[in-house]
Amino acid sequence: LTEAVFTASGWMTYRNTGGRLAQTRRTLKTILRPGGYGDDIFGPYGIEDGEITQQEAAEKLGISYRQTKRLVARYRERGAGGLAHGDAGRRSNRAKPEKFHRKVLKLVRKEYQGPGEVFGPTLAAEHLEQDHQLKIDPEALRRWMLEEGLWTRQRKRQSYRQRRKRRAHFGELLQMDGSFHAWFEERGPRGCPINLVDDATSTVLARLFEEETTWAVAHTLRAWVEKYGIPRALYVDWKNVYHHQATERQKREGEIPLSQFQRMCQKLGIELIGANSPQAKGRVERSHGTHQDRLIKKMRRKKLHSYEAANRYLEQTYLSEHNRRFAVDAAQSVDFHEAVPTAWDLEEVFCLEEERSLSPDWVVQYKNRWLQIPAEPAVPAGSKIVVRERFDGSLHLWWKATKLSFSELQHKPEIARPQAPKTPRKAAVNIPASDHPWRKPFLSKPSLTSAAAAQ
Repeated sequence: LTEAVFTASGWMTYRNTGGRLAQTRRTLKTILRPGGYGDDIFGPYGIEDGEITQQEAAEKLGISYRQTKRLVARYRERGAGGLAHGDAGRRSNRAKPEKFHRKVLKLVRKEYQGPGEVFGPTLAAEHLEQDHQLKIDPEALRRWMLEEGLWTRQRKRQSYRQRRKRRAHFGELLQMDGSFHAWFEERGPRGCPINLVDDATSTVLARLFEEETTWAVAHTLRAWVEKYGIPRALYVDWKNVYHHQATERQKREGEIPLSQFQRMCQKLGIELIGANSPQAKGRVERSHGTHQDRLIKKMRRKKLHSYEAANRYLEQTYLSEHNRRFAVDAAQSVDFHEAVPTAWDLEEVFCLEEERSLSPDWVVQYKNRWLQIPAEPAVPAGSKIVVRERFDGSLHLWWKATKLSFSELQHKPEIARPQAPKTPRKAAVNIPASDHPWRKPFLSKPSLTSAAAAQ
């Protein structure tokens, strides 16, 4: 490779084999510079063939004439190897001790190579410092792991998509999504964390549940509202938990269906925006990938295997560390979150709400339960009663702006049906008709003497 500088045959070989100028910089330092100057610098012939002078070579290479003379002398004395820097191959004065090197790689093999997906160099370097007080630069650890065959990750090239510009204010737009995955690996069941990411700052809040249900997304949004305030808008996908598709009847009547989560957001004044592709809400999708790489391994080290323990770890440790490391400042300092009014009861906002008709005996039926309303206040039969079910399972009944008390019946009430009064039936007198056989005279049998006389 270095013969290309001074000989025609060397340069032709270098050019024909598709060599890269950037690769030679480590051995030739300032002689070969990346940027595609090969043809202009070297030409078809080298210095040794007398086609260019050393002064011309120095000018084209951007080095001094004296440095060029030294390099030519070293090349003539030792060949291509003489062009390498004298410190090439020597151990750096700032290199970590060999004992430290072996200790780190031993811990990487023991602690961060499985079972499950192996730790990447960046995450492994964090835990080496946190758990073992061994501080090492992630790039240095990456080189060590590659040399030992402990890290062979190759990123797949994906189709190009231009990222959407961030919103300018914190709380202007949140992205929300769930991610089904084996978060506990073989230690526990599969789960689905509900992930909330602020578009302007990448601030994250998450809770782990069994499924992506209405209660799961409502509980996560409530945690955000209690911590930061009410955001302006939510960016979600088109799952039924977020949006309901209109039925044929609703389309005919022009009725707009509302999911339970849409109704909660409507009460809070949050705009719900549907994303037409996963890439449209790429910030929360990339956040899923970060959690799948980091959170799973951290929970493995903590030996967590239940949703309750995982959510405690998220609230107390993981999320604060994650936001401190990955969150950025918003372009504008104004916070777009709105404070929750003091008169509001969030229990009445984050609840399931259904409308039922009041029966004539003042009973409301809800999910195979019968709720008896007392006589006072007087609520007309057939009135529309709103049933609100809270996260803890408790029920609350409302008629207009009045909260109703009720008692739950243990059995389905019997429906009282009005019956006609019974009257005693008179016995009918049956009188035979005049031509009835009963009224004909009885014909006696003929006597024996008459029969004998006849003979």
